[in-house]
Amino acid sequence: MSSPPGSRPAGTTRARRGPAASDRRLAFALPAAALLAALAVWPLLVLGRMSVSAVTGATLNREWEFVGFANYAQLLADPDFTKVVVNTVAFVVVVTALGMAGGFAAAVSVWSGTKGGGFLLGMMVFVWALPPVINGSIWKFLFADHGLVNESLRALGLGAGGVGFLYDPKLALWSVALVNAWAVIPFNALIFRAALLSIDESVLEAAEVDGARPRHRVRYIFLPHVRPAATVLTVLTIVYAFRSFDFIYVMTAGGPGTSSTTLPYLAYVEALQRLDYGAGAATALLSLVVVVVFALVYARDVRRNEEVL
Repeated sequence: MSSPPGSRPAGTTRARRGPAASDRRLAFALPAAALLAALAVWPLLVLGRMSVSAVTGATLNREWEFVGFANYAQLLADPDFTKVVVNTVAFVVVVTALGMAGGFAAAVSVWSGTKGGGFLLGMMVFVWALPPVINGSIWKFLFADHGLVNESLRALGLGAGGVGFLYDPKLALWSVALVNAWAVIPFNALIFRAALLSIDESVLEAAEVDGARPRHRVRYIFLPHVRPAATVLTVLTIVYAFRSFDFIYVMTAGGPGTSSTTLPYLAYVEALQRLDYGAGAATALLSLVVVVVFALVYARDVRRNEEVL
């Protein structure tokens, strides 16, 4: 059938509007792209240039001398670098293991929606909302020589001299890792609880009819159901633990010595305490590489879960 005189063929309007719509989308995206370039891309480029240059407090405002990979070689030759890497790995493992296990246990505890569970959920949200500086300061007071924890141990006759949670080289790293895990548990619990709330009621009713005990329900229903969320959450927890700086800065300042120093904190020490900005930038870029790797893993897992859904 021929079109009436003066009418446009079907699709003509859409074809003509296509480029205009594309131009509008580009116009909306340009400010965001410019902001991202100014706040993320450009600083990273400067950081990369600084990592291959000799930059100190005296030469920061001058032309930077190119030294290639000398800063990285100096960093790898540092006798404390291996210890810092081991500290970082141990710290990440403890925070991730306790954060994931504690988060799942807390989610199961508040899943039923009882009054006690609601109170616990509110307390977890409160702990999660506390700024790390305040949270770390509270725990620094609790772990002090005459803090609540040591005074309680003395009252129970378990340590007259007190325990050096924050100044004993063998305990400082584990104490800060424990606090970091405590801080991440509420977030993990909220994610796990959201996954548990999506379980079909008929499945739970069938398990109850079959006489499944709570441990069987956790093992055969809860754990398989939260596995996709746990995969993504594990990556997020690892990234959180790896880049953790606030608690170490507030509670131990990387000490005693370097017993609680991790890679992000070492970058701070090199750049802002020793004023060796080149070495600090090299350390920061090494840390960034690890974070980027886990970020790519996270993006892949999210895409895979979306495809499954």
